[in-house]
Amino acid sequence: MNKAELVEALASRTGLTNKASKDVIDALFSVDGGILAGGLKKRERIQITGFGTYSADHRPARDWRIPGTDRTKHVEAHYYPKFKAGKSLKEFVK
Repeated sequence: MNKAELVEALASRTGLTNKASKDVIDALFSVDGGILAGGLKKRERIQITGFGTYSADHRPARDWRIPGTDRTKHVEAHYYPKFKAGKSLKEFVK
């Protein structure tokens, strides 16, 4: 399912217009101002009971070897987004 299909599904299920559905989805998922991305940027843990938990985990700085060569590359410490599915979602998908 892509974003356009998600907009259509939300509109048909809630009775909202496609524009309103797109605005709701953008408010939640937009990278530059969405609620989820903003929370992760602040290193908040976002827990949606039954669905899952979004968090920003830390990776320390490290050197890694480039495969097929003897060269190494340094990677700075950084945060990355992580999602852990909730028990209800795991059971439903099973």
